[in-house]
Amino acid sequence: MNKETDKTNIEANIVKALKNVYDPEIPVNVYDLGLIYEIDLKDKHEVDITMTLTAPNCPMADIVLNDVETYVKDVKGIEKVNVILTFDPPWDKDMLSDEARLELGMM
Repeated sequence: MNKETDKTNIEANIVKALKNVYDPEIPVNVYDLGLIYEIDLKDKHEVDITMTLTAPNCPMADIVLNDVETYVKDVKGIEKVNVILTFDPPWDKDMLSDEARLELGMM
């Protein structure tokens, strides 16, 4: 495999890992909720995950952020995970994937 194929595979595995992280208050994973804004795979097995929460005052913020780091760090080839929390742009329901809309009965 070449370097680009490896990167694509790692990124796909990061998305799979993120689909195992759930907002405890909503039965949908953080990826399909649209909370993940960017996955930036760096050299040397490091990734920056830029994400938001459904609300700035989310009482479960620490748990969600910790879960993102833990699950992504379990991806083969990843040694360091930097979770960057932002509220710009603010999250809204338009960011939901079709799967999330279906799960939440919005389709």
